[in-house]
Amino acid sequence: MRSDLSLSDPRLSGPRASLGLKAAAFAGLLFLHLPILLIFLYAFTTEEKTYQFPPPGLTTQWFGVAWNRADIWPPLWLSLKVASVATILAIILGTLVAAAMSRAKFFGREQLSLLVILPIALPGVITGMSLRSAFGVMEIPFSTWTIILGHATFCIVIVYNNAVARMRRLSGGIMEASADLGANAFQTFRYVLLPNLGSALLAGGMLAFALSFDEVIVTTFTAGQQSTLPIWMYNELIRPRQRPVTNVVAIVVFAATFLPILIAYYLTRGGSETAGGGK
Repeated sequence: MRSDLSLSDPRLSGPRASLGLKAAAFAGLLFLHLPILLIFLYAFTTEEKTYQFPPPGLTTQWFGVAWNRADIWPPLWLSLKVASVATILAIILGTLVAAAMSRAKFFGREQLSLLVILPIALPGVITGMSLRSAFGVMEIPFSTWTIILGHATFCIVIVYNNAVARMRRLSGGIMEASADLGANAFQTFRYVLLPNLGSALLAGGMLAFALSFDEVIVTTFTAGQQSTLPIWMYNELIRPRQRPVTNVVAIVVFAATFLPILIAYYLTRGGSETAGGGK
């Protein structure tokens, strides 16, 4: 039965990877993920001020210390608030831009599409400096909203890329059929477009939330005197008091970003199966 399966599935009948290729792949994965494993390890060390290897001992006390540190909670709530609002703005605006780009044909559409995705391609320093200059010229005081606007500039691109890719795979005939059956614009959106776009928008929102939650560079230019959780971590590394506590917080940031990315991956894995796709 295994031989029949290998004949029917070309992915299982190809040449086996050599030992050298496997070793190179393992070395690459180790290079990418070993620093993350070290963060997890030093969240349990008994040493408070240095990074000894191997750690002199292991303990879970730093999780309790981090829970009771009053200076951690305000940056955490601020990061959650900024990421949530920036994601909502990105879903609304990114979907509208994607709809215009995928369904309308006009002169300069490709050039305009490049301008839409430009904020994610520009270095964060350039984006942060330009936003800070714009806020200064318009005399907008730095606040939570300036951080949200800064994060929304690149979060919109994430949602836009997911939405426009899904919209371009949809057949225009399904909306024409919906109109022929008497559905108005809202009903077409509710019962035709949204079920086909839902997973792409949710995945884009998850990625946007993860990107916003751990953003540092743009936040540095737009936060003023406020501090998000990544900024708090950066300041703690410069002036360390309890190094393992910073690693505990890093685990929280890792979970808050890795889980949305994992969910987004599974949501978009079958994205090609859309109504009218391929017809």
